[in-house]
Amino acid sequence: METKAKLNLEDGDPLDDIGHYQRLVGKLIYLTVTRPDITYAVSMVSQFMHAPRTSHLDAVDRILRYLKGTPGQGIWMKNNNMTDIVGFSDADWAGSYDRKSTSDFCIFVGGNPVTWKSKK
Repeated sequence: METKAKLNLEDGDPLDDIGHYQRLVGKLIYLTVTRPDITYAVSMVSQFMHAPRTSHLDAVDRILRYLKGTPGQGIWMKNNNMTDIVGFSDADWAGSYDRKSTSDFCIFVGGNPVTWKSKK
């Protein structure tokens, strides 16, 4: 998903089958455990579970096309005999359309990701 793309509640027509959208996004949320590369996009589309529109479903379709085109990606744990602990963090202070802040972090042990979090 483009970082400048802004989804909102006004673009597109309301979906007839909200349950289909909710099931798709729910499966994508589960998939983010091993595919953190889609976490941002999935967090954006999951904000509209209560009233999805066609533009939101288009964004979900784009995520699914990305996943189809990138098989074999994901988290790989490897034994490299290192025990270095490295952490990264980031914050977006009121940068979204609803003026709420987003912060996140990721911790690596020996080059392998062990924990991460993104919070609005």
